[in-house]
Amino acid sequence: MIVPRIVLLSLIASISVANAADCPRKDALGTSRVMTVDPRAFPRVGFKSFPQSLPLADREVVLTFDDGPFPPTTAKVLATLASECVQATFFLIGRNAEANPDIVKRIATAGHTIGHHTWSHRPLDRIGESQAIEEIDRGIAADEMALHGVARRIPSTPFFRFPGFASTPSLLSSLQSRGIAVFGADLWASDWNPMTPEQQLNQLIERLDNRGKGIILLHDTKAQTAKMLPAFLQHLRRNGYKVVHLVAPRPVRSSLNDR
Repeated sequence: MIVPRIVLLSLIASISVANAADCPRKDALGTSRVMTVDPRAFPRVGFKSFPQSLPLADREVVLTFDDGPFPPTTAKVLATLASECVQATFFLIGRNAEANPDIVKRIATAGHTIGHHTWSHRPLDRIGESQAIEEIDRGIAADEMALHGVARRIPSTPFFRFPGFASTPSLLSSLQSRGIAVFGADLWASDWNPMTPEQQLNQLIERLDNRGKGIILLHDTKAQTAKMLPAFLQHLRRNGYKVVHLVAPRPVRSSLNDR
């Protein structure tokens, strides 16, 4: 896709170094910068599924977590991220958000970005377009209800990830027309497969060191990931990697009461 020059210049102008509060741990990894991602310029990102990704420099990574919130493990992931003063993006399942609104608010209060991952994680390429759109919209509404107390289907943060990366051309076009950016990934931990935290760490480090940068997919619902995460963040810090935090343009809509 060729990004229109005016939109690209707008996007580049919105990328800035984070002015976060001082981290209590001076040796922490920290968040290097904040990148504002405009869906007009980057409607689909992640080399797993698409021909382009985000404009990251070498040794820059974006941390993303899918499928939460799940209290036992999401709490541990949040604690680890806080200890290293790192921000991430959480793609929530709507029914999990509905069941755990306090954790959704905790994620947002900690400064993380909340994206959307359908209502129940059904494979959207297998259920028909009308059902797929309902899965997407119901998930967004549940996430928004947990965050803002309004079950609207216009996301306050227009970031979405397909379960299992299972998109269709028509659904991609529909989301783009609504101004919702679709996130794939550049590398992942394969943490949907059972393995020890040590095995997962070694696999993820190998993949990252081979690629050198990218959007990383993890799952905050996995105990092995929660146990692996502290060592992985230490690897990032010790090897000169920088964490980039993603946010949406503001304001996305003029009112949270929009439906």
